[in-house]
Amino acid sequence: MDAKTTIIRIGRNTLSFTALDVANTVHPIDYRPYVVRGGISMSANLREAFKTGDYVDEDTAKVFIMVDTPSLLVPIEQFDENDMEALFSYSYPPGQEKRVILYNVLPDLKAVCVFAINKNLDTVIKDRFESGYNFVHALTPVWRQLHQRSFTGHRNKLYGYFNSKKLHIFSFQQNRFKFCNTFDAAHAHDALYYLMYVWKQLRLEPEHDELHILGNIPEEEWLLQELKRFLHNAYLINATAEFPDSPATGIKGMPYDLTTFISRGR
Repeated sequence: MDAKTTIIRIGRNTLSFTALDVANTVHPIDYRPYVVRGGISMSANLREAFKTGDYVDEDTAKVFIMVDTPSLLVPIEQFDENDMEALFSYSYPPGQEKRVILYNVLPDLKAVCVFAINKNLDTVIKDRFESGYNFVHALTPVWRQLHQRSFTGHRNKLYGYFNSKKLHIFSFQQNRFKFCNTFDAAHAHDALYYLMYVWKQLRLEPEHDELHILGNIPEEEWLLQELKRFLHNAYLINATAEFPDSPATGIKGMPYDLTTFISRGR
């Protein structure tokens, strides 16, 4: 990351600001969660946060807007920017609120991640920064990090990333996604069902292949214990072990995707 970078992470009901200053060897990362008011929209919350002047440093050189929102993966050879809005609308029909369709290219995975943000939210961001900011989908740094991890050893690997009461399950085959889907999984029993269902669907071998879970896992100890009843190789990925030299791992409450983005980039 460049010196004086700000990352604004926007979830469905969460908002945080992270200031990075590589020149500050004592406190290179300043993570500032914002208390979201439930009675107003996220765009109104963001506008209020900007008004206080306490969340974005004036000398910030670069701004990333990390968005935790539904996404659509498109093979890179089939992606056409002119068609992405129609394609996204087939998977996620538009509601009453207007939205802006965005995308991130994942060249190492030969895919494009298409996603959307609320139009009002986009306007608030443009009013504040005008230019010099980039949108990043929250899953892209996690996908890229675990894709690199999948090359270690000779076993097939399935990953389950827990975030915002959802479970993102994905697997890779060489430089492509073999499987990628998202499930509502606020409870560990639901998560166990989905993980084992996908494992069976991909015809993975319980004696040989690997399952890795990470993120904000519900009933973590119970879930891992249940998975090990069925699979010989079920593991928990810990951010501290994954990024031993990153100061981001020592910050309490920071989402795994944000930690990964700070530690390894997009």
